[in-house]
Amino acid sequence: MNYEFCARTDPGLVRGNNEDSLTFDAPAQLAVLADGMGGYNAGEVASGMATAFIASELARWLGQAGKQAHGKDVQRAMQICVENANRSIFHAATTNAQYAGMGTTLVVAVFHQSRLILGHVGDSRCYRFRDGQLFQLTKDHSLLQEQMDAGLITPEQAATSLNKNLVTRALGVDDSVLLEINEHRLESGDLYLLCSDGLTDMVDDVSLAHILASDRTMDAMADECIRQANEQGGRDNVSVLLVKVAEAAPKKGFLARWLRN
Repeated sequence: MNYEFCARTDPGLVRGNNEDSLTFDAPAQLAVLADGMGGYNAGEVASGMATAFIASELARWLGQAGKQAHGKDVQRAMQICVENANRSIFHAATTNAQYAGMGTTLVVAVFHQSRLILGHVGDSRCYRFRDGQLFQLTKDHSLLQEQMDAGLITPEQAATSLNKNLVTRALGVDDSVLLEINEHRLESGDLYLLCSDGLTDMVDDVSLAHILASDRTMDAMADECIRQANEQGGRDNVSVLLVKVAEAAPKKGFLARWLRN
């Protein structure tokens, strides 16, 4: 498989700073997105620490392990990197008064041997767009999601709830964190969307599917996601990371290349 990456982030129309952080490493086939929380500027410190540490350490491990690593090995490496990042953020939050209470959500994706290995904490999400259908691969670690799972509220009620941003898991708020990891089969033509809740709180799934179904470039799709989030109010920072999957072209043998020349 070949993978094409595109990343965009925007402060939105209300927030004075951007507490989202995102990055990708194309050679490592790795994407990381985080949405920080905390006091003045502390959220962006937490999210920045998470993306920088995890992208660096996990990319290094993937480079050393090579493509022969098993999926379970990748999962374990992802867990270790996230645990180490969590401890670093927690230590900073508990030893520096200006960072007290900071934390961050996380979604991290490794595209490995025709499989997506996907980890997440909190309510940042990953969607898959395949054959014209949008599907949410992650399940929010949030109070609203727990209430919906318990049948206490409907999805329609959740959409207008005042408790949208109350997460039940985050990096940096405790000395340990529970990372949820799942594996998914990749298909050529898949388009994956990693995003912060600044997008999903403003733009519904129907609108997102319409954007991803268009014949726009990936850059234009990402820009349109942010434009629509801001058009709907832009109440939070908005981050979008797109990954497009395509079948790798078959390698031609020496004779075929010689005949072509």
